[in-house]
Amino acid sequence: MAAIERKTKRYPTDLTDEEWGHIAPLLPAPPKRGRKPKVDLREVLNAIRYMTRTAGGWRMLPKDFPPWQTVYWWFRRFVRLMLFRTIHDIALMMDRERVGWEASPSAPVIDSQNAKTAKTAVRVATLLERRSRVASATPWWTPMAARSSSGALGLVATARCRC
Repeated sequence: MAAIERKTKRYPTDLTDEEWGHIAPLLPAPPKRGRKPKVDLREVLNAIRYMTRTAGGWRMLPKDFPPWQTVYWWFRRFVRLMLFRTIHDIALMMDRERVGWEASPSAPVIDSQNAKTAKTAVRVATLLERRSRVASATPWWTPMAARSSSGALGLVATARCRC
């Protein structure tokens, strides 16, 4: 009965046998001492994939999966172990090899859009730095006209005429 259930997918996000074969060696081994885990890690990963795809709350996890507290605990453990980053990197390398490329890129790719973005980022950072210096030297109660150089000259001229 369990073999039949394993072949059928309950949700579109469930792991296939091929995907599970690649991911299973990356998961933490069960402890040698102490209580054995009662939950199947494949079901936990299926639940995490379901949560990621549906963007629902942890407490809204369907009853087909392990309890949400258990899934959340394993999710936090996988995040601490950087397991998701490892799975992503391995899947990327496998896809590159499948296409016929090297597993890891030999050089970065920089196109004209990236270069333009980098220049814009430097300009924006410089502008913000200048603004922060001017803002810190100018009291908040100073009128807006006095905050710019041309406006300040006008205010000074007006003040001199009144005297």
